[in-house]
This record gives sequence, C-alpha cells and structure tokens, in this order.
Amino acid sequence: MNLASSSRYADVLICGGTVVTPNGCESIDVACAAGQIVALGDLCRLWQADTVIEATGLHVLPGVIDSQVHFREPGLTHKEDIEAGTRGAVLGGVTAVFEMPNTQPLTLWQTDLQAKLDAAQGRAWCNYAFYIGGSAINAEQLPQLENLHGCAGVKVFMGSSFGDLLADEDSVLRRILHHGRRRLAVHAEDEARLRQRRALVEASGEVCQHPLWRDEQSALLATRRIVQLAQETGRRLHVLHVSTAEEMAFLAAHKQRVTVEVTPHHLSLVAPDCYQRLGCLAQMNPPVREHRHQRALWQAIADGVVDVIGSDHAPHTLEEKARPYPHSPSGMTGVQTLLPLLLDHLHGGRLSLPRLVDLTSAGPARVFGLEGKGRIALGFDADLTLVDLRARRTIHNHWIASRSGWTPYDGLSVCGWPIHTLVNGQVVVRDEVLTGAIPQGRPLRFLDVLPVSQSAQP
Repeated sequence: MNLASSSRYADVLICGGTVVTPNGCESIDVACAAGQIVALGDLCRLWQADTVIEATGLHVLPGVIDSQVHFREPGLTHKEDIEAGTRGAVLGGVTAVFEMPNTQPLTLWQTDLQAKLDAAQGRAWCNYAFYIGGSAINAEQLPQLENLHGCAGVKVFMGSSFGDLLADEDSVLRRILHHGRRRLAVHAEDEARLRQRRALVEASGEVCQHPLWRDEQSALLATRRIVQLAQETGRRLHVLHVSTAEEMAFLAAHKQRVTVEVTPHHLSLVAPDCYQRLGCLAQMNPPVREHRHQRALWQAIADGVVDVIGSDHAPHTLEEKARPYPHSPSGMTGVQTLLPLLLDHLHGGRLSLPRLVDLTSAGPARVFGLEGKGRIALGFDADLTLVDLRARRTIHNHWIASRSGWTPYDGLSVCGWPIHTLVNGQVVVRDEVLTGAIPQGRPLRFLDVLPVSQSAQP
C-alpha cells in the first residue's frame, strides 16, 4: 500500500506514548479528528496532522472527570468563577466537571441552569454540566429539570446548607426521591445532630475539634437514612465525599443501588496533624478525620466499594478562612490538585494506574451515564490527559488558577504530573502551559436523559 496516497488529516496525532485503553497499557499512537478518536495503533500511520505531540515517556489517560466542584458563579465570584475554575481544571489534567447548585441564586429551576450554561459558553476551558438542587419547593418538577440539556442530575443537601437547598426531613426526601429517575447525588450529614453539637465548638473555638462537632454518627445517621429511603422508593443513589470507616462498612453491604465517592483530601490529609499545620485551611464538610478512617477509605478503594474520586473543589478566600472558628467557612480548592495527588499516591503504591483511571474517568462515566467519555477507544470523544509518572514537582499557591489563589498542599512535593491536556480533540494545555486558545468547553451529554416534554419553571 502507498501510505502517502492514502493519508488522511487529523487535528492531533499523539505518538510514542503508553496509552491506557480498555486492553491495558499499550504502546500505540492516537489520532484525533473532529473532536473524536479516529485511529489507534498502526492505523495512525495513515493520518497526518498539523499538531503532533511527541509522547515518549508519557502515559495517555482518558480525560479526568471531576464530578464534584463548586465554581461559585453566579453570586460568589470574588472567590471563584467558571473561567478560573475550569482553567485550573485543565492545568491539572481535568477535562470535564460537574458543578454544584449552592450558588447565589441557588440552581433550582430551568432559568437558573440556563444562566450557568450561558455563563460557561466561550469561557469554560473544559466540558461541564450543572446539578439542579433537590428541594421541597421543586420536588414535583424534578423529572423535567433533571432532563434539561447540560444538567448533571439532582444534588441533595441533607446537612451543611440552608434555605431552600436544605432537605433534612424524611417527608421532603421521599418527595425528591419519588420524582425522577436519574442517580441522585447526596451530601449526607444529619442536620439535627449538627445543630445539637455545634455548642461543643462554639465554646472552644478550636478548629481541631471540627471532627468532634461533625462526628462519625452525624455522617452515618444521614447515610443510613437516605439509603433506606432510596431502597423504599427504588431510586439509585450516589453518596458524596464518604469520610468514615462506619459509612464504608455500611455502604459495602448496599452496593446494589448505591455508588460511592471519596475525595483527595480525605485520602491525603489526616487529623489532628492537618488542623495543627493548616488551621481553618483544612476545614471541610464532612471533616478530615483520623488515621483509622483514612485507612478504611483506602481499603474501600482496594475492595472496589469506591466508584469515583471527586475533588469537592470549594474555594473561599484567605480572608474568609481567617475568621475565628467555627465562623470560618468550610471548603478548599481541589480540582487542580486532584490528579497530581492521585499520581503521587500511585507512586507511593496506594493504588494502581488502572484503578486510578477507573476512579477518575471510567467510573464517573459509568456511574452518571456520560456519552462518549471515560475510555480511549475508537469513536469516543478525544478528551485526553497526558501525564509523566516520573516527573517531580512541588505544588505552590502561585500555580493555583482559582480566584481564591491558595491550596492546602502549598509546598508539597509530588511524583507524577499532568503535562498535556486535550479537550474535544483540541490541545488546551501543552508542556504544562495553557495554549492561549479560546475556551471551547461544551455541555456534557448523558445517556439516560429523556426528551423534555414541558418546561420546568418556578
């Protein structure tokens, strides 16, 4: 065959890398055209491209999907916004995000969702979807709302929220669970117990007591309640940021309908050390806990109980975090450091590369029914993360793109680093630097979204 005469033109060729495919790690080339993977292996010799990435020494991963971020837009853009949040995402090797509804205004209705989609158009560096908040005021409209274009699904706050976004009563939770069919994401902390125990920390003002206030029982009570209600109603459930050994033992026995997320900070930080070093910068809900809980989370990853790792990126400014505890807000940056931390854990032997890919790419695609995402295969979207498993870097605040400008991992040396990021077949980060191209992120597509027959407005 005359290869020159049969050449086709691709947008990007990735040559010489170790590609993580459904078959395992393969030394093959990848051709991307029109936003999709169009050739793998020897067939790439039939393609030419203006952009060629020499990936020798690098591993090519399916694009990382962060299914829990808070980008604070609209209403709280002094601490984060969609442009800065997604810029940090791609610099950290993340190609898609699901953004949460606790903005101002809350994301409860079609108009709220559309405002976020409009804000992301032409400003988002990675692909995106937005959660609708499940509430007493929109429960009956959720079947229409969850099927809107660009909707990641429904998010319920059983605790740690306020106003219309707080759903802490069983009667409200049953209404939400009854109305809709997509997997429901839930923040499970028992609001009544949290209110009862707040006095424990009001008197001391010690952030190291954050896990005492928001204790294991606060998490376990809520998780048991929502799982029982989901079983009664036949709803699929996704429990976010599981932080305790007790929850993991319970959830391991309820995997038929329930999927599980853990976060990098619960896997990487430990109490009381993190509070002694970082003060309120380590303050999250649910809290970073003691070693025995962290060991249980890692064991749950090894046992296959955990389906997804999400960052729970939730920035606040340094000035806000400097308020006296417990009046300081809970939350930290995380989307940009998610992959570097996990690559360092890979280097430390705490998980394998296939498991990392499953937790950050194939897992989110499977759990949420993402179309065209989660694997490197012909016809799939060309969202790709190229990493150097041997690269040693030090995480610094000045690297963080978030408008809040800080990370709890400032000064941490890690082994393993994202080098190039491709979104929709376009190189957005090359050699660790944003390319300067126009942001071209798109709304994510979901396989189980039904046509919307009527609008869902307040």
